[in-house]
Amino acid sequence: MRPEQPTPDYVPGHDLLAGKVVVVTAAAGAGIGAAVVRRALEEGAKAVVFSDTHERRLQEAEEALAAEFGADRVRQLVCNVTKEEDITALLDAADELGGVDIMINNAGLGGTDSILEVTDETWNRVIDITLTGTMRATRAVGQRFVAAGKKGVIVNNASVIGWRAQEGQAHYAAAKAGVMALTRCSALDLAPHGIRVNAVSPSLAMHPFLEKVTSPELLVELKQREAFGRAAAPWEVANVMVFLASDYSSYLTGEVISVSSQHA
Repeated sequence: MRPEQPTPDYVPGHDLLAGKVVVVTAAAGAGIGAAVVRRALEEGAKAVVFSDTHERRLQEAEEALAAEFGADRVRQLVCNVTKEEDITALLDAADELGGVDIMINNAGLGGTDSILEVTDETWNRVIDITLTGTMRATRAVGQRFVAAGKKGVIVNNASVIGWRAQEGQAHYAAAKAGVMALTRCSALDLAPHGIRVNAVSPSLAMHPFLEKVTSPELLVELKQREAFGRAAAPWEVANVMVFLASDYSSYLTGEVISVSSQHA
């Protein structure tokens, strides 16, 4: 058995996003989206507008973050990325706070279905949320950046499963591979406007929902594929997303960074 290394101490903020307005999709709950909202606030963001499809969790998250960081710095909005009007409303909310500077596309839908059994309905839903939803948001925020003459940043959440095969994941892997290709090509489209587009590609990030839908046996197996013998904490993935959103990555565009300790 590969020994499980301890999770490192939480890294304090360094004002990497000072004064920025950040928009994050799929950010209620306890996963990567929620972690990047918190991280953005800790890194000095002027305001964070975050969304999800779960209204109660959104309200609870907004109340908790407002109490900690100030009500003027957080705004939540229900947003289904399969609906263009929801994405428009999300960006309108950011306009009320000074206009979006950074868009973090975190929304995605997984599941486990053999290619022998997956239905068109399931396949289309995974693709629509995970890939087409990312495209819709990229298109919408890109248009706003160009209209405002703003050198904005887009960060997408892909997955190592877009590179590495896993049983029962044809739909999700196809969608995430598509997010990677979308990232590379849209980066070239937007580069003449000074807009950067990059992505992270996490392997295994542990959060309560993953534990709920994954058997203990599979989690042990997945951890053993990691060099550190453990899953990433969501904030470890969020740190890399913040780096890509910050001026420290000013010469990076069209890149997909693997946030992974997987070994050969």
